Amino acid sequence: MSDSQPRTRKEALESEHPTSHPASDSEAGSTATTEDQAAAKRAKAEFIGRTVAIFLMPLIFVGMMITSYLGTMHSPEANDMPIVVAGSSAKADDVTFAINGAEPDAFDIETTDDVYDARQDVYDREASAAIIVKGDTATIVTASGAGVQQSTTVEQLVRPALAEDGFTVKTDDIVPLPDNDPSGMAAMFLMTSIVMAGYMPFSVLRSNSPELLKFKRIVPILAGWSAAIAGLVWTVACPILDVVDVKDTAAVLGIAWLGVFAISSVQLFITRLVGALGVILGILFLMVLGMPSSNMAMPVYSMPKFFRFTHEFLPMPAIGESLRSVLYFDGDGVTGHLFVLALGAVAGLLLTKVYDHFYAKRNEHPVPLDVNVAAIHGGRRPDTKLMRYISLTLFPLAMVTMMITFMLGAMHSPTPKDMPVAVVGSSVEQAEDTIKQLDEQMDGKFEFTALDDKGEARRLVENRDEVAALVLPSEKNPDFELLANQAGNNASYRVAVQVFEQVAQAQDSDLTVDDLKPLPDRDKNGVVVMYVAMGWILAGFMVVIVAANANPWTRPLKRMLPIIVVYAPFMSLVVATIAGPITGAVDGHFAALWGAGIIAIACISMFAMVFERLLGMFAIIPVIGTLMFAGVPSSNGALSQYMVPKFFATLHDFLPMAASVETIRSILYFDGDVVTEHLQVLGLWGLVSLALVFLIDGIKPPRTAHDFGNLHLEREREIAKEQRKQALALGMSPDHAKSDAEAADQDSAPGQESYQTVQGSIVDDGTDAQESDRRAPTTGDGQARSRRPHEESIPSTV
Repeated sequence: MSDSQPRTRKEALESEHPTSHPASDSEAGSTATTEDQAAAKRAKAEFIGRTVAIFLMPLIFVGMMITSYLGTMHSPEANDMPIVVAGSSAKADDVTFAINGAEPDAFDIETTDDVYDARQDVYDREASAAIIVKGDTATIVTASGAGVQQSTTVEQLVRPALAEDGFTVKTDDIVPLPDNDPSGMAAMFLMTSIVMAGYMPFSVLRSNSPELLKFKRIVPILAGWSAAIAGLVWTVACPILDVVDVKDTAAVLGIAWLGVFAISSVQLFITRLVGALGVILGILFLMVLGMPSSNMAMPVYSMPKFFRFTHEFLPMPAIGESLRSVLYFDGDGVTGHLFVLALGAVAGLLLTKVYDHFYAKRNEHPVPLDVNVAAIHGGRRPDTKLMRYISLTLFPLAMVTMMITFMLGAMHSPTPKDMPVAVVGSSVEQAEDTIKQLDEQMDGKFEFTALDDKGEARRLVENRDEVAALVLPSEKNPDFELLANQAGNNASYRVAVQVFEQVAQAQDSDLTVDDLKPLPDRDKNGVVVMYVAMGWILAGFMVVIVAANANPWTRPLKRMLPIIVVYAPFMSLVVATIAGPITGAVDGHFAALWGAGIIAIACISMFAMVFERLLGMFAIIPVIGTLMFAGVPSSNGALSQYMVPKFFATLHDFLPMAASVETIRSILYFDGDVVTEHLQVLGLWGLVSLALVFLIDGIKPPRTAHDFGNLHLEREREIAKEQRKQALALGMSPDHAKSDAEAADQDSAPGQESYQTVQGSIVDDGTDAQESDRRAPTTGDGQARSRRPHEESIPSTV
C-alpha cells in the first residue's frame, strides 16, 4: 500500500478501483466480484431512494402546510370566546341570554358588576371583549391591538343580538392600533421572520457544514446569528418602514434575539436526534402548528380547541404575543411569553448536552458526520471554509430579509388606493356631481366612474372590472344601494361596505348592500384561493430543487421532463384532494382544479429550473422571492390588489401567483370566466422558461453528479490539526506526532481497507463504455472511513 493517502479525488478513485488485479489469485477475484455486486446493489437502492425523495419531500412539505392552513383558516368560527358582561345583575342576565340565544356556542360569558375589572380583562387579553350595560345602552369594549379579526368577530356576532333585544349599541376600542400599523400586521410578520431565522439555517447546516454542530462551536454561532437577525428585523421595521416606535427598540431587539436563539436551540436538539430531516419536524411545530396557534392572523378561539393548548408553549405564539404586548400594550403581559422562550432555549441546550454525553459513552470512536451537499451555489464545493460558511449564511439571511421587507413593507398598512368604484345616478351629470364631492373626502382612495345605467354597473361588478357600484337615492328608492362582489375579493368588499355605510349615514340615509356573489360559509374570509395557489407554487419549485440535490442524474431535460409529466398531475391531485375531501374548503370543481393545477405546477417547475441551472440551491432565493414574497402581496388573494403599494398592484397582471389565484377564483365562483387568460400567463412563464433552459444547457450542459471538490483534503487538515493539539497536550512535538501517524499508516495492511471511500450512486449518461461507470460522487470520496481514536469527530446523528 502507498505510504501516503491519495491527494486528489482522481487518485482516491484509482486507489479504490485498481485497473488491474492479479489473474492468478482466483479467490481475490471472487471476493472482488462479490464486493462489486454488493456495491452495485447498494448503489441501486440509493438511486431509487433519491428518486423517490423527489416526490416524497414535496408531498410531506406541501401536504403539511396546505392541510394545516386550509383546515384551520378556511372557515373560522368563534368557539367559547371569553367575554365579560358588566352591569346590574338583571341587565347582565338579559344581555347574556340574548347573546347565548343568538350564538349559543360562540362565547364563554362571565358577568360582573365592576366595570373597571371588565375593561381591565380586555386590556390584559384575558377576555376578547367586554359589554358594559347602562340602562338601554350596551357598549362593546374591544382592543384592536389584541387582533383586528378578534374585535371584528365579536362585534359582528354581538351587535345584532343586542340590537334585536332593544339595546342601543356603541363600541369602544381601548387599544386602537397606531396609524403606522393600522392592521396589526407588524407583530405577525416580525414573528414570522424571527421563526424562519430560527430553523432555516439547519436546513443546510447539517448537510453542508456538520463540523459546526459541535456544541462548543454552535452555541456562540447561534448567539451571534440571533443578534444579527434581531438587528436586521429592527432596522427594517423601525427606521426603514417606521412600523416600530423607537421607544420599543430595546424590547424588540431582545424579543427577536431570544426568539431566534430559543428556536435554534430546540432545532439543534432535533437535528441531533434525526439529522437533516429535523427541519421537517421543525417546520411541523413552528409553522404548520405554530401559525394556527399564534392568535395573530386569526383568533385562537376561532381555531380548533387543540390549538388553544399549543398556544401556551409553542415558540411562534410566544414570540407573537411578546411583540404584541410591547408594540400595542406597553409591555403588559410580556413576562410569561418571554419565560416560555427562555425555558425552550435552556431545555434545547440541556437536552443537546445530555444527548452528546450519552452518545459519547456509547460510541467511544464515533464515525464523523458526512457532508452530503456539494455546494449550495450549485458549482464546485469550495475548498476553503470561509467561502462555504459565507454561502451557508447567505441563504437564510436572504430569505429572512425578503420576508420582512416584501411582506411587511407591502401589507402592514392596507389602505385603498385607486379602488375602482362606479357611481350610478339618474343621469351621468348627477353621478359626476356626486363623484366630485366624494373625491374631496376620499383623498385618492377610490377611482370613480360615472354611470346612469344600473344594469351596466351590475355587469361591471360581476366581471370584477369594478369593485363595487354605489347607486344614488332616487324617487323610487330613497336609500343608497351598493352593488358589491364579495367573492371577487373579500377585503375590497369590506372596505367598500364600510366606507359607503359612512357616506349614507352622513346623508341621514341607510345603505342597502346587494352582494352579487357572496362567499360560501366554507370560505368566509376568501382565503381558500390563496392557499390552494400556494400549494401549486410550493409544489412547482420544490420538485426542481429537491431533484437537483437528491439525484443530480435527473437534471438534464430529457430526464426531468418525464418526471414533471408524472409529478405535476400527482401533486395537483394532492392539493385538490386536500382542498376538497380532506378539509372541505372546496365543494366540487375537482376536475377543473386538478387540470389547472397540472399546468401551473409544470410551468412553475420550468421557471425554477432556470435559476437552478444558474444558482443551484441558491435558486430558492429568487424563485421564492418572485413567486411568494412578491407574489402574495400582488395576488389579490387575502388582501386586495388595490390595498398594496402600486409596485405590487402592477405585478398582479404578470406574476404566476396572481394568475394562479385568479384562475382558482374563476373556477370556484365565476364558472371559469377568465381561466383561459390567466392560464395563458402561466403558460407563457413556462414556455419562456423552457426556452431559457434549452439555451443555458446548450452553452453549459448540466452536471449529473455532485462536485464535492477536494473535500477529503479538508478532512485531512482537520485530522492533522487535532493531532497537533493532542501532541502539545501530551508534551510531544508536533513533528513526533506526525511521524507516529505516518508509521501507523505504513503498518496498516491492505486488507484493512483503511482508506476505502463511501460509494455514490451509479449513473449512466449513455456516452461511452468508460463514462458508463461514472457515479455521482458523495462526501466520502477520498476520505478515510476507518477512524483512529485521535481523530476529531462529530457525533453521528443519523
